[in-house]
Amino acid sequence: MAKRSAPEVNAGSMADIAFLLLIFFLVTTTIEKDKGILRSLPPIEPPNDDEVIIKQKNLFVVLIGRNDDLLVEDERMKLKDLRKAAIEFLDNGGDVDNDGNPCDYCQGKKDPTSSDHPDKAIISLQHDRETSYGKYIEVQNELVAAYNFLRNREAKRLYGSQYPGVEDVYFAMLAEKEKNQFKRNEELEERIAKVKIMFPMKLSEAEPKS
Repeated sequence: MAKRSAPEVNAGSMADIAFLLLIFFLVTTTIEKDKGILRSLPPIEPPNDDEVIIKQKNLFVVLIGRNDDLLVEDERMKLKDLRKAAIEFLDNGGDVDNDGNPCDYCQGKKDPTSSDHPDKAIISLQHDRETSYGKYIEVQNELVAAYNFLRNREAKRLYGSQYPGVEDVYFAMLAEKEKNQFKRNEELEERIAKVKIMFPMKLSEAEPKS
């Protein structure tokens, strides 16, 4: 009597099912992205052997203590007053820039004890190791807002007629550049660069103190 052969399993259909499942998981799976702070860093400058001397009056020191208390120029200050103080420092225009040019667009008090020129003005943000992350971000946002306020003021003065009814002309220009990122607009880029040069963001973030 002849032996019956075992029935063969058609593995072709199983391979098709496995392939379909693989495609399904590839399409539906989401990858978690790490979120951070969006910040444009300044370009890397070539090393300079010459020692740079910074006058104390051109340095605006902001210190966040271990208890999240705020010290500005060694004096206690509330967070709500920080932006105004930073604007007054950056916009002071008390003297000339490195090329000997006065700040003819500055609207500050021209206090001889405060910053000479926006090109020389540096804000130093320092913090303690026990400073809370939330407070650090709040202080940083206020300082960046001070730069943006002054940049927007000059953008509105220079190019406001091309953006009728728009209060935030500087941000409108940035949005226009982002919208047309695949189509270069040299005139728009030059305008944005000019406003940034008028008030360059020189924000130094030092290492935390122990």
